[in-house]
Amino acid sequence: MQYQWAEDDFDEPYGAVRLGASEPRSGNRYVMYHGTTRQNAEAIRLTGFRQSAGGMLGRGVYLSRDLEKASRYPIDHLESDRVVIKVVVNVGKVIVINRQGHPRQKTWHDSRYGEVFDTAWVPPGCGMVKSGLEENCVWDPSQIQIIKTIKPRPVHPPRPVQPEYDGWPLAFLGTAALLVVSLIFGRN
Repeated sequence: MQYQWAEDDFDEPYGAVRLGASEPRSGNRYVMYHGTTRQNAEAIRLTGFRQSAGGMLGRGVYLSRDLEKASRYPIDHLESDRVVIKVVVNVGKVIVINRQGHPRQKTWHDSRYGEVFDTAWVPPGCGMVKSGLEENCVWDPSQIQIIKTIKPRPVHPPRPVQPEYDGWPLAFLGTAALLVVSLIFGRN
């Protein structure tokens, strides 16, 4: 079965900015998305986000401004078990991590290595993520406000049109029966 992840509304919370191709600007608030399982989404709804133990950018909460990207997670789960949490994030101070091996890739939030940042941003198409889509890692979960969850909607293929002959389904009549009906009733 196929699913779609379309949102049912586009009203943005006051002061929040929707997806753009540009770098998130320090101090702004952005709509972002976090993909997870139904069970984890319920736990997050009840207790809030927690930092992951690690990842490409180290500890933090991984989000994207791209709904398509978030809807792919967790990768090893059926799509029907996935949920995307729509949030607003105050990104605070942002650092761009645009290549593997970046000197601050996992230390962007640690004052022992220089300036402290609140969010690390991986730009789309920089080669760090297999999907080529952007990614954000937010250090402090309290900077994230949950708006709602988005569940996949099953996409039902359109029902095929049943060909008919004079109101009778052709599948019922078959070719031989159609010939008999047309001979008896004189219809072509």
